[in-house]
Amino acid sequence: MAAKSREGCLVCQIIANSVPSKKIYEDELVLAVLDVNGANPGHCFVMPKAHYPIIEQVPDIEVGRLFQVSNKISSAIFESLGAQGTNIFVANGIPAGQTVAHFTINVIPRKENDGINLQWQPKQLSEEEMSTVELKLKEQTKNIGHFEKEEKKPSVQATKPVILSDEEEEYFSRQMRRVP
Repeated sequence: MAAKSREGCLVCQIIANSVPSKKIYEDELVLAVLDVNGANPGHCFVMPKAHYPIIEQVPDIEVGRLFQVSNKISSAIFESLGAQGTNIFVANGIPAGQTVAHFTINVIPRKENDGINLQWQPKQLSEEEMSTVELKLKEQTKNIGHFEKEEKKPSVQATKPVILSDEEEEYFSRQMRRVP
């Protein structure tokens, strides 16, 4: 069941059309808008329409849909804005830089020498510290794999090989040029 929206939530106000935005994608679960204070032109927020403050509260099915849409928007940014890369990230919680209590995914267009710095200084842990962290995380993640499942629809098996159109082949070729 989706969480109720909060009247004071800026993102919920955008979703409700109470606050103007530049919508670039919308479906029954997801809304994507341009960030008015974006890091680069085309910086987008992808958000669930239901109010969830952090990713842990978003149902698995919706998390999947949000990242599918983020992936497609990233491709659109490459194609339409000539980006050389994208950063796709989540600021999850105040210490991580989250400023509004509504889960969002950032999709930021990138070009070489654009002045955006998402680098950090690596922390060197001792072998003992690494082992302690490993054991704690293993204990907390031992039940991962029990996800909410979307209802499966019967699929038809193709008996012939799939032949791509020239347009699909060109799209695939452009995608592959981005692989490092």
